[in-house]
Amino acid sequence: MSKAVKLSDIAERLGVSKVTVSKALSNQKGVSEDMRRRIKALADELGYVSPSAAKLPPEERSYNIGILVAERYLYQSESFYWSMYQETAVYTLTKNSFTMLEVVSVQDEEACNVPKLIESDKINGIIIIGIMNSAYLDMIAGIGGIPTVYLDFYEPVPRCDSVVSDSFFGMYQMTDLLCRNGHKKIAYVGTLFTTNSITDRYLGYCKALLEHGIELRKDYVIEDRFPDTGSRVGHRLKLPKDMPTAFVCNCDVVALELIELLEKNGYRVPEDISVVGFDNYAFSNINHIELSTYMVDVKAMAKLAVKKLIRKMSGDRSVRGVSVVEGKVVPGRTVKKIG
Repeated sequence: MSKAVKLSDIAERLGVSKVTVSKALSNQKGVSEDMRRRIKALADELGYVSPSAAKLPPEERSYNIGILVAERYLYQSESFYWSMYQETAVYTLTKNSFTMLEVVSVQDEEACNVPKLIESDKINGIIIIGIMNSAYLDMIAGIGGIPTVYLDFYEPVPRCDSVVSDSFFGMYQMTDLLCRNGHKKIAYVGTLFTTNSITDRYLGYCKALLEHGIELRKDYVIEDRFPDTGSRVGHRLKLPKDMPTAFVCNCDVVALELIELLEKNGYRVPEDISVVGFDNYAFSNINHIELSTYMVDVKAMAKLAVKKLIRKMSGDRSVRGVSVVEGKVVPGRTVKKIG
């Protein structure tokens, strides 16, 4: 068992007094902000736990958890992320802890400005919901001493614990559902490489087609976002000249936009064309059509992310990589059997 970290250990490493360390950790006056940040960062790095908190088991300690979400995810039609934040906040309360939300503007993300939650020293750890640009994530990781968990995305370099939905196998199941209903001309709607979930879902789509002996067609990959910003093109989706019998959409919001576009062009869903989505978000209902989709278990993902972060904040600095939360197929009424 490792030796408990003491105030004197921190003081010796930084060349300051135990009193200075104590004041910094208890947010008292008399310590510069730079030194306060250095002391807290080192305390987190070494796994320091105050004597009063140490008497409680980790699951009963109280923490302040910062939640970072890019503003581009919080448009009304993208409020799937509001749901994810709400589930995270509700579960955090059951763990005797609290959340503080910061919406990161496009400008702050691009400029890699330090989040105000971090500058204020009011949080013990961070959950980042939805992928942000790599430079911004590098900036946060570079600050050091802040336990972090990614929710609904992962990064290629395993520098942080992540919790994601089963994008690959989920979309494999949705595409397989279409194949088993006789469809051979199936298009995928999603701009590849804008998020890893969109790309992973495309790979699940590819696996299903290959297993059914169906050709992969470049003209059947329909872009739904601007590659440079990641924002959706909305109702400006472009239908292929050779129309498929079915579309696989990377999320439900895009599926609904596609259904509207198809209906404007004289197609009926599912009588003429089948459409499936991904998320099973509550907004996924248009003209009383029950969308065939894959349910993402948002509640389970939020719980797991909070549990991972509490483990980190209580002193476990190990990184256990990506945790995949399984969902389930919701049959709906937008798939028609053909052939």
